Amino acid sequence: MARSILNKARKEKADEFYTRLSDIERELIHYREYFKGKTILCNCDDPRVSKFFYFFYASFHTLGLKRLITTCYKNLNPDLFSQNLDEQAVYCIYDGTDRANDKYTDYGTFMKQNEWGVLKGDGDFRSPECIELLKQADIVCSNPPFSLLREYVAQLIKYEKEFLIIGNQNAITYKDIFIFIKENKLWLGINPSGMCFNVPEGYTKTAKIVDGVVMGWIGSACWFTNLNHKKRNEYLTLYENYNQKKFPKYDNFDAIEVCKVSEIPKDYGGIMGVPITFLDKYNPEQFEIIGVTNHGDMLGIPFTNNCFAEVKGERKYVRILIKTKRKQNDN
Repeated sequence: MARSILNKARKEKADEFYTRLSDIERELIHYREYFKGKTILCNCDDPRVSKFFYFFYASFHTLGLKRLITTCYKNLNPDLFSQNLDEQAVYCIYDGTDRANDKYTDYGTFMKQNEWGVLKGDGDFRSPECIELLKQADIVCSNPPFSLLREYVAQLIKYEKEFLIIGNQNAITYKDIFIFIKENKLWLGINPSGMCFNVPEGYTKTAKIVDGVVMGWIGSACWFTNLNHKKRNEYLTLYENYNQKKFPKYDNFDAIEVCKVSEIPKDYGGIMGVPITFLDKYNPEQFEIIGVTNHGDMLGIPFTNNCFAEVKGERKYVRILIKTKRKQNDN
């Protein structure tokens, strides 16, 4: 549902979503220690309007950044999450020296000085010139097009970059994304899924009213990262005891159905199928991810007939297959 909304929005220029500063601040504040002395790249963001750029510009010295690099697409190939004001793909490389010399007093003055350049190409993150900028970066923070998330994440992993990005939580089920989750190269951020986005005046589709303002709402929008955070190290308290009636085995492979993350049994040592929302509670020291049920070659266990979870002939939504590494009362 969310993906179809986003794809349609790309075709309608009026339906552009812009990440709110409040959502960026709420997530990035938890990673302050990672930013000191680092070069940050926002490679799907127009520096003239992007709140990602604004956040890092405004807190450049507070965070102790080394450099800030920002690039965006041409308007001919609009990025849903950064407004483009003309048909040029622009970039900005900021090192904080202007404010140290009192050249500018605020962000507005900085923007009026046209302190950006024009890229040779279309600003696509896969283009050679954008890849060269990627190589210079330590951490990538952006809101890339959801439809290109597979390629975007693969590129970050290939170049061994740290990242904090916004994506569609349903991408967890994509084979090309799930493999990185299973290998602990990617996980969810701190804040739960669901975000409002600033939208143009007159926008009504998938809208939500916040303080009297119309916002675009995507319930599956979430943060993906490979930066460790405190939530990832928290243990999920388990209350339930295993019984065959409440936790039936699947028809087509040897694992039990657990329909709610809060009901994961504390005393079951075998494989369990849990909803994808489990990843919001996933601690790699407490659980092991075995596979995912919509990809047969990623189940990690033998199966018959098909690779979807079924109980008494009823097909379940995609399930992540997990095992508990240690029981609730282990020390």
